[in-house]
Parts: sequence; structure tokens; C-alpha cells
Amino acid sequence: MTLPRVLAIGLILTAFPLHPQDAAPALSLRDAQSNPASIDQYKGKIVVLNFWATWCGPCADEMSWLVAIEKQYGDRGVVVIGVSLDDSKSQRKVPKFIQKKKINFPVWLGGTTEDLKRFGLGEGLPATAFINREGRIEGRVLGMLRKRDLGHRVEWLLGNRQGDPPQPLVNNLGN
Repeated sequence: MTLPRVLAIGLILTAFPLHPQDAAPALSLRDAQSNPASIDQYKGKIVVLNFWATWCGPCADEMSWLVAIEKQYGDRGVVVIGVSLDDSKSQRKVPKFIQKKKINFPVWLGGTTEDLKRFGLGEGLPATAFINREGRIEGRVLGMLRKRDLGHRVEWLLGNRQGDPPQPLVNNLGN
């Protein structure tokens, strides 16, 4: 491994400490219908917490995979939650985005980069935290999800421990 690559990996690990069993921080926002919503209401479920925005191309690209995960695993206790980081100007685009992408999971409005940081996800979009039934973070993906990795992570959280365990932190930013 070259020195610049080693330094880059070290910086990533320093910026995003690997504590895969950290309790998920509190998160309370409003859903797309302006109702209060909180991460606490999903204890006992597996949560795929995806941070995105309507103006983010990679975010739009991965939405179909998240819709499919919710459809495939929803009856097994898996919930996908989309947290929009759209500002007050672009939030008006969210309902059309939900309809266009056929989003079948809860969408929360008003997310911030501070929320991303509290979940150990940095500041870039998209970003996803995987939370187990006990409310602990099992993994983080910075940047766009990979379809195969997404399914593998959900299966792993459901107890299907086939293959290698998912990495606690995957950095797909810039890939």
C-alpha cells in the first residue's frame, strides 16, 4: 500500500471513528406530512437510515434499491427511513421526488449536516446508517450504497450470517 493511500485511510478512520455498536443518537424531525417523527419509535426494528437530498444525483440513483429493500423486508421488521437534507427552498421538491421515485417508506424533513456528523457519517450525501433492533449502529456507508452490499447488510442484521461480515464503515465517496 502506498504512503498517500495509508494516510488517506488513516484520515478517514480518524474522521469517522469505528464504533459499530454505538447507540444511535436521538433524532426527532417532521415527516413529509408534518407529523413529529423520532428514531426512538423504531426500537425493536432494523433501521436503514438514509440521508439524502432532491438535488443529489447519487441519492436519486440509490432510491430504487431502498424502495425494494422496504418492500422485500418490511414484514420482517426492517424499516427504511429517508432523511432529507433539503433546505427550506428545495423542500418543496420533496413531495414530487417521493412520488416520482415511488418511495414507500417514511421520509423526514429538516435533516442537517450536524445530524450526519452525530451518526458518524461526515458531511457528504448520500450517507446511510444501519441500526440493529437494540438501537445500536451496526454499520455506516458514506456515499452511494452498492445494491449487493445493501442486501447483504440487511440479511446480516436479520441473522443470516452468510459470507463475510459487512465492514463497519464503507467509504464510497468519490467512487
